[in-house]
Amino acid sequence: MIGEDMGEIVNLNRFRKAREKADREQRAIENRAKFGQSKLANRQREALDRKADKLLDGHRLGKRDGEPE
Repeated sequence: MIGEDMGEIVNLNRFRKAREKADREQRAIENRAKFGQSKLANRQREALDRKADKLLDGHRLGKRDGEPE
């Protein structure tokens, strides 16, 4: 019989798009592990940096030469 040995019909565009999506997701996982902290961790670090800068500026005795006001 002709149709018995044939495989399942596959939409190549769907297959290609699904494969590309899986590749993008894998790359995103690798980049998160390689580069990143979560958005929350970045915001917390930035808040601590601003607080430290403000505290340091509050302890200055006066304006230094060449320093903007």
